[in-house]
Amino acid sequence: MKALLQSTCFIFMLSTMLSTNAFADVNAVEATIDRNPVMIDEAIRLTITADGSADRDAFDSSPLLKDFVVGRTSVSSQTSIVNFDTKRTTVWTTTLFPRKEGTFTIPSLTIEGKSTKPIQVKVIPVQEQSNVARDYFVTTDIDIKEAYLNQQLLYTVKLFLSSNIERGSLQAPEMQNAEIKQLGDDKQYTDIVNGRRYQIIERQFAVVPQASGEFTLRGPVFTGEVMAANTNQRFGFFNRTQQINRVGPDITVNIKPIPQGIDYPWLPSEMVRVDEEWPQGDTFVAGEPVTRIITLTALGVVEEQLPDIPEFYPPNFKLYPDQSNTTTVEKDQSLISQRQTSLAIIPTQAGNFVLPEITVPWFNTLTQQTEYATIPARSITVAPASGVNKGNAANANTPVSSSTTVENVPNDVPSTAAQSFTDADNKTNASNNASGDANTNKIAPLYWVVTGVFIALFIIALAGWLYTYRKLKQSRTFGQNSSVKHVVPCSNALTSFDEKAQYQNLMSVIKAKDIRSLSPSLKHWINALTAGNVKHSQFESINRIVNELYALRFSANKSDASVQTTQITKVLEELSNEVKRTRNEWKRKDASDSHTLSNLYPAS
Repeated sequence: MKALLQSTCFIFMLSTMLSTNAFADVNAVEATIDRNPVMIDEAIRLTITADGSADRDAFDSSPLLKDFVVGRTSVSSQTSIVNFDTKRTTVWTTTLFPRKEGTFTIPSLTIEGKSTKPIQVKVIPVQEQSNVARDYFVTTDIDIKEAYLNQQLLYTVKLFLSSNIERGSLQAPEMQNAEIKQLGDDKQYTDIVNGRRYQIIERQFAVVPQASGEFTLRGPVFTGEVMAANTNQRFGFFNRTQQINRVGPDITVNIKPIPQGIDYPWLPSEMVRVDEEWPQGDTFVAGEPVTRIITLTALGVVEEQLPDIPEFYPPNFKLYPDQSNTTTVEKDQSLISQRQTSLAIIPTQAGNFVLPEITVPWFNTLTQQTEYATIPARSITVAPASGVNKGNAANANTPVSSSTTVENVPNDVPSTAAQSFTDADNKTNASNNASGDANTNKIAPLYWVVTGVFIALFIIALAGWLYTYRKLKQSRTFGQNSSVKHVVPCSNALTSFDEKAQYQNLMSVIKAKDIRSLSPSLKHWINALTAGNVKHSQFESINRIVNELYALRFSANKSDASVQTTQITKVLEELSNEVKRTRNEWKRKDASDSHTLSNLYPAS
C-alpha cells in the first residue's frame, strides 16, 4: 500500500511538471491593428495575441518608438478547458500615435521565441478627409515660434467634441528642457465648424524654455469613452462604450540663446518694474528704525528667474535685512512673478543724505533692447534723536507763574509735574492774599509755604532720579549696541578679527570687481584692523573712493558701457592702493585711541 501511494504521488508530480511545461510553451503570436490608413491626429490600437501561456512582461514596445509614440499598454489572460483540453491565451493591447505623415512599418515583435508578421501602416494628413465632418479632434496653437531663452510661450489647446462623452482626460504637452504650467481653468463654449456644432474645451499653458536650440512641442493626447454606435443593448445597468484617442499636432519652436554683450542676470520679459514702500515723508529721526520694502515685478517669467534686488546705502546707516519672498501668479494669460525684500534701516547720525537709485537691468523681448527698471535716488533728512529737545519743547508749552520760575527743573520732568509745581505756587500766592482771622493769616501762609517747598523738593528729587535713570539706561543701551555691532549676520565665513584673512578677502573682491560684495568685505577688514576702534578721519580717503565708485556704478548715464567699465577699473585700482597704504600706516602707529564711531558702510 505504501509503495502504491509513493508511485501515485510520483506520477502526479510528473504530470504536473509536464502540464506546466506545456502551459509555458507559446504556439503562435499574432499582431493586428484596428485601422489602416490612419489620420495624423488619430491613434492606432495594436493587439498582440499569444496562443499559450506567456509571461505578462514578455511584450517589449521599444522597437515601436522609432516611428510612434507608445501609449498605455494593458494585458489580459484567458484560460478555457474543453473536454479536458486546456487552452490559454495572453493578449496585450497598446495605443500608438504616429509621429508624422507617411508609410511606416510596425516591426516584427517576439514573444517567448515566437514572432509576429510586420504590418505596414499609412498615415495620412487630416486635410484628405476635410469634406467629412469629424466627431472628435484636437488643435494646438502657439503665440510665437521663435523666442529667447526663458521667454514665456503661450500654448493653446482646443478639444472639439460633437457629442457628449462618458469620461475623458487630456494630457499636458511635452517638450524637452522646458517648464510647462497650465494657466487658469478650462474654458467651455460651443462653435460651428464645417457646418457642424461642437462643444469646445480650451486649455492654455505657459511654456518657459530652459535651453536654447530647436525643440518639438509634442501635442497633448486626449483619451475618452463615448457611447458605442449601433448598439442593440436596450437595458441593463451598464452602457456599452468605445474608446477614442486623439493627439494634437506637434509644433516646432526655435529658442535663441542669450544675446552677446549681456553682462547682467538674464531677465527676458515684456514688462519689469521696481516699486518701493516708505513711511510718509522724507524726514526721519536718528536711532529710530524705518522699514523699506522693495518689490520687483516681471511679466512672463517664473520666480526662479528673478535676480536679487541691488541695494546700496551711504555710511551712518545700520541695515537689518529680512528674508526675501518670491511668488508667481497667473493673470491675463501670463505668468507674473514678484520678489519682495524688506529692510530695516536705522540712521545713526543726523544730517541730509542721498540714497542711491536702485536699478535692475532687463531685456525687453518686444523691442529686443536692454532696459532698466529704476527707483530714483531719494534725498532724506535725518533729525536728531527726539530726546535731545524734548525737555525744551515741554518747557516752551508750560505756562509759568509770574512769581515762580522753573529754570532749575530738569528737562526730563514731565510737563504735568511742572504744572503741579506751578499750581502749588498759585495756591501759595492765593493764600497770601486771603483775608480773615489774624491767626489764620499768620498760620495759613506758613503752612502753604512749607507744603509747597516739600512738594517742590519732592518733584525735583523725582525728576533728578528719572533723569539719572534715563542716562544710565542710554549708556547701557549704547554699550550693548557697541558690543553687538560686530555680530551682524554675514555670509563671510572668516573671523571678524582675523585681519590678515579679511585683508586677503578684500583684495580678492577688488580684483574680481565684485562691487556687490565690496561694502561688507571692507567693513569686516576695517573692524578686524582696528578691533572696533575706528577713527573716521583715517578712512576718509577710502570713503571718498568708495563713494566715487558707487557714483560711477549707479550713474543714470548708461550710454557708453565701455567707458564706464574703464572708469570703474581705474577707481578700483586706486582703492586697492589706498587700502594697502592705510594698512601699512595703521601697522606702524599705536592704535590706543578707542574713540568709537559708527561702522563704515554697514553690511547690507
